Amino acid sequence: MEASPTHLLSCGVSQPHEIQTLRDLAARGSWRALVDKIALNRGLGVLSKPHDHLLYLTFNVLALVKLRRYSEAAAELSSLDSLESDTYRYESHPQHYGALTGSMVPFALRFLHAYLPQYLNDRSDALDRLYSLLAFVRGKFKREEDDQEKGNDSVWRKRELFLINSIIAVHLANKEFGICLQLIFDLLRRDPADPDLLSKLGLVQLYIGDIESTRKTFARVESLVKDSNEVNLRNLVNRNNALVYLVGKDYISAVREYEECLERDETDVVAANNKGLCLMYLRDLSDAIKVVESSLERAPTVALNETMVVNLCSMYELAYVNHSDVMKTLSNWIAQVAPDDFDASCTRS
Repeated sequence: MEASPTHLLSCGVSQPHEIQTLRDLAARGSWRALVDKIALNRGLGVLSKPHDHLLYLTFNVLALVKLRRYSEAAAELSSLDSLESDTYRYESHPQHYGALTGSMVPFALRFLHAYLPQYLNDRSDALDRLYSLLAFVRGKFKREEDDQEKGNDSVWRKRELFLINSIIAVHLANKEFGICLQLIFDLLRRDPADPDLLSKLGLVQLYIGDIESTRKTFARVESLVKDSNEVNLRNLVNRNNALVYLVGKDYISAVREYEECLERDETDVVAANNKGLCLMYLRDLSDAIKVVESSLERAPTVALNETMVVNLCSMYELAYVNHSDVMKTLSNWIAQVAPDDFDASCTRS
């Protein structure tokens, strides 16, 4: 999962005091402590209302997924009835919720239920569930289009976008580019001037080898943001340009694009990682290592990811005859700063 759905945790009613503690643990990546906390609270019997149990179960499933304990996460989910069961509706428990009506199932739980089969190598089931959830979400905002949430700020519109991007990621991982293009074009019909969405379109076009279309799409992005002072949009243009240079193996020009990004925002992890790779391809291993190491040191909580570490390890192996010591130092540092879900095996130590 590219995005952690903690921001989607909501069931519309007051939440137990400990939920904030669980949120804090999740934000810090302390997934093992979160699982232990949930087990303790369940054992103490502090959960008194049906929605409390659903919230705790959602956090527990999320933590188990983050820790790659997918079978345990699936077992947790299997303890539930159908998510559409009357058991999980407020009106079924008037003694707790009075006249409140509707589902108490957090959207994050629905998403985890839909996406989990992807981790269990059941891609077909994952896609079936994701598309079903997408239909559910679209049904929600259609029924609420006369409410105050109407428009692009609707929470259900945001959830639709989140879901579609998740579905695109699944199809993209399987090189199903035609479906990805269809989904992106569907979104662009609603918002044809979305720079991020257009950049994603250009990336897919690049994957299928349509360089000319990629250039046109990226040029469209640049024209849309040319007067913007937003750093993330300016960097988006540079990263797009760099991708085209990378395809043409013009690493020097790509480095210049990434340097512009880092001058604006030294925490731009994508730019730092890709600049390091370009320098490695140019056989400038010393500078390549400096770029990646500096990025990790400046913002470890942002920059630390398995891809960047794998790339850094490759640079170490090429740069040093006896690289075991520096790899061990890297492993020790990662052990101190990495969240629980970081895959330490990527250091190859």
